[in-house]
Amino acid sequence: MAAGKLIHQRYGKARVRVLKVFRQDGRHTVKEVDVTVQLEGNFSAAYLHGDNRLVVPTDTMKNTVQVLAQDHLGAHLETFALAVSQHFLARYRQVSQATIHVNERGWQRLDVDGQPHPHSFVRNGGGRPFARVVSTRATTTVEAGVEDLLILKSTGSGFEGFPKDDLTTLPETADRILATTLKAAWLYHQTPVDYGRANADILAAMLKVFAVNYSPSVQSTLYQMAEAALQAVPEISQVTLTMPNQHCLLANLTPFGRENHNEIFVPTDEPHGVIEATVARQ
Repeated sequence: MAAGKLIHQRYGKARVRVLKVFRQDGRHTVKEVDVTVQLEGNFSAAYLHGDNRLVVPTDTMKNTVQVLAQDHLGAHLETFALAVSQHFLARYRQVSQATIHVNERGWQRLDVDGQPHPHSFVRNGGGRPFARVVSTRATTTVEAGVEDLLILKSTGSGFEGFPKDDLTTLPETADRILATTLKAAWLYHQTPVDYGRANADILAAMLKVFAVNYSPSVQSTLYQMAEAALQAVPEISQVTLTMPNQHCLLANLTPFGRENHNEIFVPTDEPHGVIEATVARQ
């Protein structure tokens, strides 16, 4: 039997969780992240010959993330991801590429008697920001975005004019609920003055389109949202959106002698459509 040929390899540490507490004048702020480190480089000997002399232990990766979080984890995920990627390239000659994915678990301040409490928090359900940095010794790419952002509008959406055959049961409608769990990622080709401000402007522009524009299809709304993101921040070169339907099905109240005038729905996420596209500047 011919020997196998190793054509690609990488390895790393996933789900490295860090929670950092910032203290200032008795008032605390917390930032929690999940970090994934993936390294590529001269590690073939470990796969082919069981030689671990160049293999950076994944436990070392975990320790590195924790130590660098003390110095570099702050307001912007991108800055932290850049610091981690550059550390691995600078310290280990055998590493040719470091990919760092940082995902934030948001916390918002808890109100007590109508006042924000200085050190108590509740989990923020408004989606999870992330940053992804891929660094080599020649190039660095920075991608940012948000995932698991559930958005819904109760009207201003329809779906008509689609092909029909003997297996089609979906009725046409000009008035439906549009709900989706948005994942959006944008690629920076220039460094903005402030990553946080730029990311907020991108998200605000996309959500405005979602809310205001009539949606003839998820595909059309996705494209309009991506265009709005590109117009909002010139430092990004492309946007990738994934918008799975979170269907809200009209409940059948006829057996109970009632009509349902687009009032009562059954939310369901299985099965669901998945619409995704990447839109780049011309």
